[in-house]
Amino acid sequence: MSLFRVERTVPLAPGEAWRRLTDWPAHGRLVPLTRTRVLTPGPNRVGTRFTARTGLGRLSFDDAMEVVRWEPPEGGRPGACRLEKYGRVVRGWALVEVTGMAGGGSRVVWTEELSVRGLPRAFDPALARAGRVLFGRAVDGLLGRG
Repeated sequence: MSLFRVERTVPLAPGEAWRRLTDWPAHGRLVPLTRTRVLTPGPNRVGTRFTARTGLGRLSFDDAMEVVRWEPPEGGRPGACRLEKYGRVVRGWALVEVTGMAGGGSRVVWTEELSVRGLPRAFDPALARAGRVLFGRAVDGLLGRG
């Protein structure tokens, strides 16, 4: 499994940063060749399931996920959302954390551990670097930084 982390500081209020980061369909609009489909009725909560389908035609795979922790930032308390990935190709988890900062704005930390079926562990460092780049761009786009 490869582990990577993306950290950002943004001028957005914690609630707005949270709303943008947990807009699952928006993720699909920011990641090339990806479409995200929410499988459960809203609003987001523990048990929300969605799938990010990436690729073209037969060269596609599904990244199936479920929200297993849902704690939006409220009353000065940080927010945390944990996703479990249970697809046939991609497995692992992601943790999205949003913390308000003194003087305004938010600190965002996206931590992810993933494995890709059939990819030898020797590729974990390259997968972590690619994850940081790909998710860094997605987070920047979601937060209006890109």
